[in-house]
Amino acid sequence: MLQYLVLGGGFAFAAVVQPGPLQAFLLSRAAAEGWKRTLPAAFSPLLSDGPIAVLVLLGLGQLGASGQQVLRAAGGLFLLYLAWAALRKMRATTGVPEPTRDSAPRTLLQAATVNLLNPNPYLGWAFVLGPAALAAWRQGAIRAVALIAVFYGVMVVGLMGFILLAGTAHLLHARAQRALVFASAVILAALGAYQLVVSVHPIGGA
Repeated sequence: MLQYLVLGGGFAFAAVVQPGPLQAFLLSRAAAEGWKRTLPAAFSPLLSDGPIAVLVLLGLGQLGASGQQVLRAAGGLFLLYLAWAALRKMRATTGVPEPTRDSAPRTLLQAATVNLLNPNPYLGWAFVLGPAALAAWRQGAIRAVALIAVFYGVMVVGLMGFILLAGTAHLLHARAQRALVFASAVILAALGAYQLVVSVHPIGGA
């Protein structure tokens, strides 16, 4: 159980602090409208990721155990790539794109649409969450539910924190941003190594 909780929480934390379309939208909205009006947008992944998860899990369900293990190995490599990309981004002064107030979406539905069109959730579910959820399900439904619940719990809470920070302090100090990105890179590298290990030698039947 513990490995799935760590995987879900760690991957969610890294997803929150990494710059992307959703973070750019939240920054724009918080800067233009304030954190109170922007806060509901933190729940947008709950709306956008449902169809993505269903499509990915249906596709993965057609693969045999060996095929799913290959995907877990690919997921490990993907996480290591994200860790490398995060370290490269540390050189930037700011880790989040500058806000563009004129084009910022203004509703929760629009925020969900931004995330739905973002390739990151598809890649995350195809290479990391999907294979891990199926492996967890084989050990017991509660493990799979815990994995997904922890991932989205950390994601929503993290996005709320990001919105509060963007709405009150506008932007993190550059040094603090680099520290967060470095922390996410370390977490991604550790999770990537774990995924590679279990793809070759499943731990606890994972």
